Order: sequence, then C-alpha cells, then structure tokens
Amino acid sequence: MININSLRFLYHKESFELSIPKLSIAPLKKTAIIGPSGSGKTTLLKLISGILVPQEGIIHIDNLYVNELSDAQRRAFRIKSIGFIFQDFELLEYLNILDNILHPYRITKALTLTNNTRSRARELAEKLKIDDKLYNKPNELSQGERQRAAICRALLPNPKLILADEATGNLDPQNKIRILDQLIDCVEEHNATLIAVTHDRELLPYFDHVVDFQEFYKTEVT
Repeated sequence: MININSLRFLYHKESFELSIPKLSIAPLKKTAIIGPSGSGKTTLLKLISGILVPQEGIIHIDNLYVNELSDAQRRAFRIKSIGFIFQDFELLEYLNILDNILHPYRITKALTLTNNTRSRARELAEKLKIDDKLYNKPNELSQGERQRAAICRALLPNPKLILADEATGNLDPQNKIRILDQLIDCVEEHNATLIAVTHDRELLPYFDHVVDFQEFYKTEVT
C-alpha cells in the first residue's frame, strides 16, 4: 500500500534530517513505528498524510504519488483517505463530543454530512462506549474518553489508512490496552491499514510489523 523511496526531509533552521532509503508498509496490516524521541516518527506520519512535503524522494500510496500533489490535492487526499489520531487529541473545547466527531465534515467540501453520517458517528461512539458522552464538552471527559472521541472522528469517513501518533501515550496501563484493542477492532472491521507511533514496547505484540527508526535519522545536517 505504501512505498517510500529515497526520501529526505529536513526542518529548516534545525539540525535534523530524516533519510529513508526504502520503506514498504503492507496493506491491511498493523505496523508500529518505534525509535528514540526526535528521530522523525511523527514527521513520517505527517509526510505520509501530506501535511509535510519531502525535499527529495517518493511517497507512493496505492496509485498516488503524495509528494507530487498540490496543497489542495494533499488536503483532499488527507481528509478522504486518512484518519489521523493526534497525540494531543486536537478536540475543540467549545464543541460537544458529537460535533467534534462530525467536525471534519463541516470544514471541507471533500466530505458530505448526511443523516447516515450522523448515525454512523453515534454507532462508533456506542462501539467505543462514549455514546453517553456525546453532548458533553471535552473537558468533562477522562483522558481515555477523549482518546476514544478522537478515534471516532478519525474512523468516521471510513479511511483506508489510520495514522496514530502515540494514541495511548497518556493513558494508564489498563486503559492503554483496552483502547488499543478497541482501535485495532475498528481498523480490522473496516479493512484499514494502521500505522502507529509508540514508545511503549509492551504494545508491540499487538502489531504485525515493527519499524525501528533508529537507522533512519541524523542529528547533524551537513
């Protein structure tokens, strides 16, 4: 599904470079990305989703070369094809949980908000056991409930690719396993591919494949 070749990315004014000669991620699999802090794991997720663009190299997803798309095309691709679960959830505090889940449909013409979409949002919330919290604001929920709301939002458009950035990083041991199980169940139910950044090696047995970023980054740019 994802093929990366000769990729090079660097942040301007920072002594950081991510260089990936070759990386392939199979479809319908669960891949964990591990490695030291600052090694570029989150950067890779942003490159795959088109939030960032590499200075060199190819990012090929299905039949699309993401690195060759315009800003508008990358945005449309990201909204329609990718569910991004951010480490800090990125829930809007002034919206209730249901409106947070539906929010991507209200900010772009690439998605159409229908009654079926609203019903599906409620079904996802029920599956992840936050259906009784839909009219609460995010600050009224626990960390685990907020994370489940973020997962619902990411899964709502039925994306074929889920990118999770430390999705369980702020949770206690019991909740992180439970929420990872729920995320994996939803991904498998919808025949999606999961790429998850994690520092928690206890979670690695839940994945089909592990990519160690230790070999991919440089701390000094010449």
